[in-house]
Amino acid sequence: MSAEERKKFRYWQTRTIIASMIGYALFYFVRKNLSIAMPAMQADLGITKTELGIFLTLHGLIYGLSKFINGIIGDRANARYFMVTGLVLSAICNLIFGFSSAVFVFGITWMLNGWFQGMGYPPCARLLTHWVPPRQLATKMSVWNTSHSIGAGLVVIICGYVVSLGWRWCFYVPSAIAIVGAIALWFAMRDAPASVGLPELRPDGISKEEAEHELTKEEFKKFVMKHVFRNPYIWVIAVANFFVYTIRYAVLDWGPTLLSEWKGISIHNAGWMVAAFEISGILGMLTAGWASDRFFGGRSPRVCVICMGMATLFISLFWFLSSSSVLIATIILMAAGFFIYGPQALVGIAAANMATKRAAATAGGFNGLFG
Repeated sequence: MSAEERKKFRYWQTRTIIASMIGYALFYFVRKNLSIAMPAMQADLGITKTELGIFLTLHGLIYGLSKFINGIIGDRANARYFMVTGLVLSAICNLIFGFSSAVFVFGITWMLNGWFQGMGYPPCARLLTHWVPPRQLATKMSVWNTSHSIGAGLVVIICGYVVSLGWRWCFYVPSAIAIVGAIALWFAMRDAPASVGLPELRPDGISKEEAEHELTKEEFKKFVMKHVFRNPYIWVIAVANFFVYTIRYAVLDWGPTLLSEWKGISIHNAGWMVAAFEISGILGMLTAGWASDRFFGGRSPRVCVICMGMATLFISLFWFLSSSSVLIATIILMAAGFFIYGPQALVGIAAANMATKRAAATAGGFNGLFG
């Protein structure tokens, strides 16, 4: 690249990372809002925890399947169109959910939301691998990954206050924010360097012609089979991701209900405690990404092993010290968040690196299916 092209590339790289971070954070606004609304829905509509658990389970299974299928589609689709469409449709599902009172409608709407939520991560995986060189991916993707915690943390705080107006406002307000954000995303984001007249990134040893060669449908299938589905390391990472999400979603989905009923904490304070779990997660994923590049030569799975061991320790302490003060419980929960978000960020980075930018979205979707 010429000096002028490098300057233009840095501008668009920064703009793309920031836009995709905001966009993905907004997906959490219309996904994790339900956790704050659940206690009020139980009281207002008589919905049981079992029914709410079924909503969450079906939503999660469809979300995982959607992430997988949309990951395959996302590797060959325009990331800007794909992501904005998914966010708008998720916001619409939330509005319908907020206006409803029937359990059947809740179930159908939340399952549909699960499908549209799966259109969030694959385009981000595509964007990052097209705009960030592999040697910088661990650090920059760890920064990008803070979008998970920013989105989940902000929405539980916002909903912790608006729920006082009624549980339906936990869906109206995040939906409005998501739609406004989707409009901004449309103008801010571009798909790949070629979309703004820049040359595509290419790995060392790959010619320009090879990097820019557009795979045929048959070539793409063979590439994906080799680099994703027949890659044993991708399978190991995906299975590990199952356990990462077991801890993470237990806190995000049931944390507010558990804290309010178990410790008698007000729902907006419980929201702040779950947000603290997320905020410490930001520090955890940034530290894990830096440590991977600084001490382990980019071998992120090694950092994941250390972090998962520590996360298990602190989640166990949170359970066994059930009679501890709210302050101690919050600190332990924050420690668990710090360590669980390292692997949450790094498994995606490892999968993207192994699959290369041509199959990054597919690998991310496959990894997400297990999550």
